[in-house]
Amino acid sequence: MDEVVVRRRDDGALELRVNGVFVMDDVETTSECLLARTAIDAGARRVLVGGLGLGFTTRELLGGPDVERVVVAELHREIVDAMRSGTIPGADLLDDPRLDVVVGDVRDVVAAQPSASFDAILLDVDNGPDFLVHDQNAAVYGPGFVATCADRLTSDGRLSVWSMADSAAVRATLAEHFVDVVADAVDVRLQGRDERYWILTGHAPWTSDIVPT
Repeated sequence: MDEVVVRRRDDGALELRVNGVFVMDDVETTSECLLARTAIDAGARRVLVGGLGLGFTTRELLGGPDVERVVVAELHREIVDAMRSGTIPGADLLDDPRLDVVVGDVRDVVAAQPSASFDAILLDVDNGPDFLVHDQNAAVYGPGFVATCADRLTSDGRLSVWSMADSAAVRATLAEHFVDVVADAVDVRLQGRDERYWILTGHAPWTSDIVPT
């Protein structure tokens, strides 16, 4: 069983760690909010999110003018319970009727959805394919799951993947299933260090009448 720790650091920041590995804090949340913006700015109404974390992506989404439904897949019940209790601010999010938080593996949650049921899928379940907290999450970035996500998206849908580093492999996999692929760098300041995170987005799934060349 994973060890999930939510703690208040000496500097006052709220920090989330899983199995001793830093996941995120509430000081630098630019990339989490920009992940949500990939859906909001495209006018997405139905969005599925992999990873609740400290709730910043979800909160940004629910502030979007067009968002009608958000499904969040969170692997760790402890994180949901911490938000419900107030240890992680966000109990108000859990009470929003547009939000459905499902405790489980994002791969299972996505697989259970009907085809073409979402306008956007946002994945922030690990640190990217090269810095995994859970080895089994490698499959999240692989062709099988990306294909499943593409099937669950509408014809103008987007799959956006948060990553600690750019990944040529992920971009290539996205290109196999989406018409357009964009890699956006996000410069952040993390605990006194300059870092660069990435949001890799595939737009418009290939269909049987539109095939890659």
